[in-house]
Amino acid sequence: MLEGKPSPFAVLAGCYALTVREVQHYTDRLFRFRVARPQALRFRFGEFVMNGLPNAERSVFRAYSVASPTWDEELEFFSIKVPDGPLTEHLQKIRVGNTLRMRKKPTGTLVNDALTPGKRLWMFSTGIAPFASLIRNPETYEKFDTVILTHGCRFVDELKYGQDLVAALREDPLIGELVEGRRLHYPTVTREPFKRQGCITDLITSGKRFEDLGFPRMGPEEDRAMICGSMAMLKDTKDLCLSHGLEEGANNKPAQFVVERAFVD
Repeated sequence: MLEGKPSPFAVLAGCYALTVREVQHYTDRLFRFRVARPQALRFRFGEFVMNGLPNAERSVFRAYSVASPTWDEELEFFSIKVPDGPLTEHLQKIRVGNTLRMRKKPTGTLVNDALTPGKRLWMFSTGIAPFASLIRNPETYEKFDTVILTHGCRFVDELKYGQDLVAALREDPLIGELVEGRRLHYPTVTREPFKRQGCITDLITSGKRFEDLGFPRMGPEEDRAMICGSMAMLKDTKDLCLSHGLEEGANNKPAQFVVERAFVD
């Protein structure tokens, strides 16, 4: 693709052509970028869109959660870098001024409407992007007394996006006071020393996660959960939710937990 310049390829039918406004690289595996938002776009907190690049007549598209809140004038995305990935091999090289292709219809299961009301909402993530949007939604705190953002990574420096996000919430003029004392951040690391170590599923199984936070183990009466991550993580965390008595929900049938599978298809 052309670095720092718009694409020479035509806009596809059913797609927006969006200008890249900002790019930030966190590690050799993670980066975020922001693009101009189409005026006509409407989405729910936690939904994803299909993104591609205009570097060919037939773009490769992949699912990306919108990490920004619904009122933001730009769209933010947080992405891994896959060296040989058909999209991310090129996407990780984007610069301000480049063009992104985005299909016009957002969708997804990690939305508040797919859950019944409860006391605690557990956000289990190795893919944090949808929760970056959801924890900035006032409705999340109207529906749940406590929101626990659980973010599991391999290395400490991979936590920075989530740490920056949580720190900024305290100063957010719209939601800062609302989340005070009701939003908990529980980051964990698996491959180097950190104050909390271990896989998300191991910490659920052992009960350490609940002990650390002073909560009882999950149950269908008070707890709700959203899950986003790798295929293995999704399966194992879903099985643990089921073993704790929670029922899987969907947009057309709200229940106690939901799983986003779009990123592993």
